[in-house]
This record gives sequence, C-alpha cells and structure tokens, in this order.
Amino acid sequence: MILQALVQHYENLAAKGKVSREGWCQAKVSYGINLAEDGRVMGIVSLKQKEIKGKKEFMVPQPLRVPEMVTRSSGVAANFLCDNSKYLLGIDVEGTNSRVLDCFQAAKKRHLKLLAGVEGRMSQSVRLFFEYWEPERAMECEAIRDSWEEITEGGNLIFCMGMKYAQDDPAIQKAWEQDSVNSAEGPEGVCLVTGERTQICRIHRTIKGIPGAQASGAALVSFNAPAFESYGKEQSFNAPVGRYAQFAYTTALNDLLSHREYTFQLGDSMVVFWAESGEEECQEAFFMSVEAKPDNQETIRDIFEDLRNHRPIRIHGIDLNPDQKFYILALAPNAARLSVRFFYENSFGAILENLFRHYQRMQMIKPAWETREYLGIRDLLLETVNQKSKDKSPIPNMAALVLQAILSGSCYPASLYTDTLIRIRAEQGRMTWGRAGILKAYLIQNYHWKEGEGYMGLYEDSMEAAYVLGRIFAVLEAVQQEANPGLNTTIRDRYFNSACAAPASVFPVLIRLKNSHMKKLERDKAGAKVYYERLLTELMGRLKYFPNRLTLEEQGQFDLGYYHQMQKRYEKREEQ
Repeated sequence: MILQALVQHYENLAAKGKVSREGWCQAKVSYGINLAEDGRVMGIVSLKQKEIKGKKEFMVPQPLRVPEMVTRSSGVAANFLCDNSKYLLGIDVEGTNSRVLDCFQAAKKRHLKLLAGVEGRMSQSVRLFFEYWEPERAMECEAIRDSWEEITEGGNLIFCMGMKYAQDDPAIQKAWEQDSVNSAEGPEGVCLVTGERTQICRIHRTIKGIPGAQASGAALVSFNAPAFESYGKEQSFNAPVGRYAQFAYTTALNDLLSHREYTFQLGDSMVVFWAESGEEECQEAFFMSVEAKPDNQETIRDIFEDLRNHRPIRIHGIDLNPDQKFYILALAPNAARLSVRFFYENSFGAILENLFRHYQRMQMIKPAWETREYLGIRDLLLETVNQKSKDKSPIPNMAALVLQAILSGSCYPASLYTDTLIRIRAEQGRMTWGRAGILKAYLIQNYHWKEGEGYMGLYEDSMEAAYVLGRIFAVLEAVQQEANPGLNTTIRDRYFNSACAAPASVFPVLIRLKNSHMKKLERDKAGAKVYYERLLTELMGRLKYFPNRLTLEEQGQFDLGYYHQMQKRYEKREEQ
C-alpha cells in the first residue's frame, strides 16, 4: 500500500512537471568543473546558493537534475556526469591512492563508453578530459590547487563549459537515455506494485532526508541477511518491485522529504504526508492543523468551522475536496535502513474530523495569559518531558503512536497518560493546562469518562471521589497560603504525590494542619475562614471515606480536580 500510494503520487507530480522523469534524479551539487574544448580544466565554479535559517545565512549545495545516480552499498560504482572528487578527479583531501585511483578509472571507463560517438562540443570536452587527466598531477593544475579543500569535502561535482551544464546537452541526454534502456538488467517477474511483468530491481535507490539515518541515504526496501529472506530469493528479489515502480516511489518519497515546510519530526520519526490529488494546499491545511502555533490559531479555527458546517475547506482561494484520499507516513532511522513507524490512509475530511475531535477532548480552562486555543501535537508531547533537560525529545515510539491514535480517532497509547502522570509527580504536582488537557482527553477516549465534556472547567456537581479529593487538596493548599502569605513551600511540595496515590494515609494529616491554619485566619481574615469552612464542609460531605489507594484512572481525576479548583481560585482573584 505504501509503495502504490507513492507511485501514484509520483505520477501526479510528473504530470505537473515537478519531478524528474525516469533515468534522472535531483542531486545537491556544490561545484562545477569548468572545461575548455580540449578537455583542460579552466576553473572551479561554485554552484552553492544562499539559504537563511533563522537569523543565520548559509551557503548550501544547489539541487540540479542529473542522470540517475547509483546506489552504493560497497565496492566501486561510478555515476555519470555527477559525482564526488574521487570519481571525477581521482583525488581526495589527502591526495590520491590506489582506492581513489580505482574510483577514477571506473568513472573514466563509464564516461568514455557512454560518450563514444556522441557529437557536440560538450561531449568532446568531457571525453578529452578523461583521456588526458592524470590524478597524480592534479596539484599542478592551478584551478584545482586553489580550490582543493572545497572540492574534496565530499560534495557532488558536475562538468560544465561556462554556465552550460553537461547533463543539459541534448546529445548527451539522448545517449544517456538510450543507454539506460539498453543496460537494464535483472530477472523478470511480476511487480508487486504495478502487477505488470517487468525487470525486477535488485537494489533500490536510497531515501535521503531522515535525521539520524546515514547521510548517503537509507533503504526503505532491503534484505541483508538470510533470516529476512524466503523461498531462496535474495536481497530485494524477496519483495519484487519493477524498475519503473522502484524509480517512482523513491523519487516521490525523496521529493516529499525535500520540502521541509510539509514535513515534521516527532521523536525520532520523520512524518511526511500527501493528498491523492497532489495539491500542496491539502498538505498546508493538514500541517497547520497538526502543528498548531500561536500565529495560525485563527486559520485552524476557520478550517474546523468549514468542516463542521459541511462547507468546502478553502485555502488560498482554492476549495479542497474532503473526500479525496490523504496519506501519512512516519519513518524512523535504523542504521542503513528505514523503519516504518506507521502508515495511515483515510479521506482528507475524516482525518481533519478526527483532529478536531481530539482538540475538543483537549479543551481546558486556561490561565489568563494563554492565547492558544489549540495545543499542537509536538507541544502536547513536550508536556511529558522535563523542560529543564537538554534533550526534550519524547519517547520515540510513543510519539508516533500518539499521532496515529489522533489521526485515526482510536484510543491514546497508555504511555502518553502514564508519562504525563510521572512528569506531574516528578514536579510535585505542577499542573499546566496542557497536562490537564491530556489527562481529560485520555480519560474520555480510553476510559469513557462519564460527563467528560463537563470537565473543561470546574465541574462543581461532580460526586466522583477522586475528583472531589483533588478539589479538597487544592482548597487545603489555599487555606495554608491565605494563613501564611509569602510561603515558599506548601503542602503541594510535600504531600501531593502521596495524597494522590494513598489518600487515607495523608488527608487526616492535612486536615489537622488545616485546623491550625484556620485559627490564624479567624484572627486575621474572618471572612476567608467562613468561606473555606463552608466550601470544605460541602466537599467533605460528598465523601463516604478516604480511599486507601487510587487507581491510575482515579489519579488522573484527582489531578484534574486539583487543577480545576486552582484555576477557579485564580479566576476569582482576576475578577477582584
């Protein structure tokens, strides 16, 4: 299913002229070797371009269309017209050696064979270069000597004459495409993607752009040990994919990963997404809905409003079809290969509907300074980690599972709930509206919490013991702070964790402490004493006894009760 969807996406992009045709690919090129007609090296031309990241400006390689590049697993394999300095010049940063000379000889043999009989100034210049170039004497060439460190740093080089690139020469293009057809090798079989009988690829092109994977790329389809093979079929013959399908899916996936504005990282997973129609506006609408930020809250609200009212979703003046298929793929690095964290397919409208329902479950009363209505998935996961640590990455597998659960409308992974509770305990009951929202959403979706929609703010009529206990704890803390203004350490810092887990052993102690605090209030703030006594009497009347233990579900309710009661207290202060 993944490869079929990617092949279809490639065909959509190819129809719009956005990707290379078969036999060609996009490569990042750093420098051009400027040749004279007789093959001499006239100079080195920098093809890097400026790119601004944040407030800094960088020089990065320029993406150019070049002949399809080989997949190197081991040994020597030369590309045509675009390669590093070892293959095109026979040198590396330390000079040359037998290994580097082998690379150059492989490139020389391939270029002379492909360009034999090809007419034109460009073809003749490249042929003469390979016939007369001697890597051992590279330092004698002034142009090479002056740019030695730059061209040997590992970037790709191409041949050019002035600003005309060799790969753009019509005669060379024709020769390359003809050779690609004639040199196709491999056994024939039925392609699992297209269903056609065609030549099967032994090695698939690598996928680039996954953080943590090898810089040269990692394979999505690959078998490297007998344990992964079956029926005596080795390497990628174990999953037969034809040449066209292999080229199409790798091209489409590399193109998706190259557009960073439509990808995002969760944990160790890189998430890419695309619409069946290939419309970038669908990608933009989905990306904004998932990565909710303070500056796009209104746009997200408009998208969900259109969805609720069964109106066309409109982005940049274009109406999006909610019934078209939409695909989300999460990939994680695994040495020289890629792991598929999950692949999800549904209609575009259904995915947005599931996102909207998730945000509804997350709705929570917020502090007055908070302007966000929607908490993005990445920000949600940050609530489960220590904000003071250097590495703020959530548990890798949990991040992907959370996203998958939200998109499909299924139950949240238990690790999201437990990690949130652990983080609250680690910080002695520090509750944020994001953590409260997570607990509420999980209780509603996974435990089918009764009257869950009423818990956006304080639910004063609740009779659930755990929720009421949380409220009582918040009131007891308020009494302590009222009686001792400016107090740095409260009962939350000392008793919150144990009160949440084992109320029967802690609350009698807190009640005794409360009595001494009430005596102070009676002297200084008689009105406050009456208010708190009345509130505590009402809340205590809803309890039959203090439970010995609270389950994980009840601990989440306790935390919510505490948060809601605290927010009610701050709300009254703001009104005053």
